[in-house]
Amino acid sequence: MLKLVRLIQGDLRAKAQWSYDDNGWKNQLRALASDGSAAMIVYRAMQASRRHHLPVLEMLMNKVNSSLLGCIIGRGADFGPRFVLIHSNGVVINGKVRGGSDVFVEHQVTIGAERKQSPVIGNNVFIGAGAKVVGSVTVADDVRIGANAVVTRDVPANTTVVGVPAKPIGIRHNVPDASSPNPRT
Repeated sequence: MLKLVRLIQGDLRAKAQWSYDDNGWKNQLRALASDGSAAMIVYRAMQASRRHHLPVLEMLMNKVNSSLLGCIIGRGADFGPRFVLIHSNGVVINGKVRGGSDVFVEHQVTIGAERKQSPVIGNNVFIGAGAKVVGSVTVADDVRIGANAVVTRDVPANTTVVGVPAKPIGIRHNVPDASSPNPRT
């Protein structure tokens, strides 16, 4: 239970930092009340239920997210610390997806399977509104995926991709980690 609470606290701190450029307790409360946070918490409860072999509770959390919160995250999806749903409306994530830490997801994003192959998302990744990441794709660390981009091929580290299909527009140098004052830079 303590691990679950720490994960949720880390997620909320990361969301407060992202949204308000400060992760103090007041901004953590603001982040808690913002769109997407309930879906983040329910996802973490679903993940904990899976770890503790509680399939009925796991399925219930999955249904709460999809029915009440407008966010579909497959029961086996696994993201590391500081997973942030900036906005949860319309997010669809396949249950086989694996994600690292500091993954930030905007609304209407799909991270899905193709031919039973699902993406692997690295650390410190931002996925813009409406983007699609589909199939046997590896998104490396420190990547930015632009709004409405369609990613069907691997994305190397420190890269920003945009377009349909997604193509690199530049290599990012001196990428700050998520603990820096503003991880969006």
